[in-house]
Amino acid sequence: MKIEKSAWAEWLKSNGVEPEKIEQLEQISGRQNMNMPEVLVQSKAVPEESMIEFMSEELGIPTLNIQAIQIEPEILSMVPRKLIEQHRVMPIGKVGKLLTVATGDPFKLRVFDDLRRVSGCDIVPVLVPSVKISEVIDNYFAESRNFDEFIGGKDADNVEIVSEEAAEASRDAVQIGVEDAPVIKLVNFILEKAIKQRASDIHFEPYEKEFRVRYRIDGALRESFSHSLDFYPALVARIKIISKLDITEKRVPQDGRFRLILKDRQIDFRVSILPTYFGEKMVLRILDRSGIRSGLDKLGFSEKPTSRLIEAVKRPYGMILVTGPTGSGKSTTLYSILNSLNTPEKNLMTVEDPVEYQVEGITQTQVIPEIGLTFASGLRALLRQSPDIVLVGEIRDGETADIAVKAALTGHLVFSTLHTNSAAGAMTRLMDMGVEPFLIASSVVSVAAQRLLRRICPSCKAPATIHPDVLRRCKIPESDLRSITAYHGKGCAQCNNTGYLGRIGAAEVLSVDSEIRNLVIQKKSSNVIHEVAVQKGMETLFENALGLFKTGITTLEEVLRVTSAE
Repeated sequence: MKIEKSAWAEWLKSNGVEPEKIEQLEQISGRQNMNMPEVLVQSKAVPEESMIEFMSEELGIPTLNIQAIQIEPEILSMVPRKLIEQHRVMPIGKVGKLLTVATGDPFKLRVFDDLRRVSGCDIVPVLVPSVKISEVIDNYFAESRNFDEFIGGKDADNVEIVSEEAAEASRDAVQIGVEDAPVIKLVNFILEKAIKQRASDIHFEPYEKEFRVRYRIDGALRESFSHSLDFYPALVARIKIISKLDITEKRVPQDGRFRLILKDRQIDFRVSILPTYFGEKMVLRILDRSGIRSGLDKLGFSEKPTSRLIEAVKRPYGMILVTGPTGSGKSTTLYSILNSLNTPEKNLMTVEDPVEYQVEGITQTQVIPEIGLTFASGLRALLRQSPDIVLVGEIRDGETADIAVKAALTGHLVFSTLHTNSAAGAMTRLMDMGVEPFLIASSVVSVAAQRLLRRICPSCKAPATIHPDVLRRCKIPESDLRSITAYHGKGCAQCNNTGYLGRIGAAEVLSVDSEIRNLVIQKKSSNVIHEVAVQKGMETLFENALGLFKTGITTLEEVLRVTSAE
């Protein structure tokens, strides 16, 4: 692999470099034993992008837009960080025993030998300007550097933990080191970073030689950093202290919560700790009350499901159900509905497990099964408190379902959730729990099934090409094909090279009328109920999500990931 001296000289001359300057550059290269790319980058004699294109043509090595790709953590971990940062190279992909590496200087053969040795793979270079590689390296390793800075004593005072019990417990924790300033600042930094990156969960995962921290952002886990286990026990102890948990108990799962204040924002954290083979794994659910909207029209649903929900919540009594898998936004929807109904004239009460958001003006009860306070017993007691509006966190059994249905029939507006795939499926699920069909038909007024789809990042949004056969498989009419412009996110620093930024809800809302009630009383299947509801104008979950694709808000891949065309 070589570019002749004469070829370099001719190319430099064609780019306006004077002969005297060319001779000077050649002398520096020979005298300091530097490759010509190194000399040109340091001297800035020509634009580096032009040099990359020249080397690509001369050597037959492809170029790459490195900022438009997402590098998997397992690929990154194949090469030591020190080698990456020292030589400005970046592993980007692996096929079989071939490791593709981005470099701005393909003549550093000794570096390639080192890469081959540490990875156990043959190296396939691609050309990328070194300045672009540096930006990507800084992006991927920023968290690890910040970790080291905090261990060295960097301040992290933007976060204030709010927990009276934590202050009391911390006085007994100094002896094990969890009140050392670096550990406190590290925890604060991790929490603050998660909030700034819009994470919904933080995962702390111990392994044999290190632990890693991952954030769940827009429904997908992304690794933040990994580090040796030296600080992990103190980090776990610190989280336990602020969560009012037993720092000496490491054999059984524990659950807790705490609150922090970040620039006048109050944010709750729900903590789950689970013993594993290499230590205690911690998952922190972030509950940001600013995400609760004050009205259904602000939830982000499209017009049709929103209008149906608004009509349903105007009812003086009846049951309204929200269905979907874990993490589909059911709690946010229900709390937003409650917020819109929260007036001094109404008595709003909830039974939850756990109480996710503490809302002023709403009486909230936490289920404690160990002492007999279940959803059923809590709901039974709650109904003696003269409520107008009731939220049951989840209907898990027949007893709770029966009480909730009867409450809806006796003048209460009842909200709850079920784990079903469709709106119509909620009816048959209640039947399976043993609730009489005539009670379901008389009490349920509306069911919403929802999902969350990732939004295309507006900073790197660009037209995309999708094969017409794929569009037809999605049942998009032939007449619509010509008018649809598909988009995707190319990946940028704003979206962490994922192409997505934020999420939006898609929903189908089943309004229960006399015809649907008759089907329920006749114990018809969810498929039959669904078909009739569609005939009567219900927009399906897939159709609603497809509308988000057609308007350029999300991608077809996202639509197919969370919904079905069937």
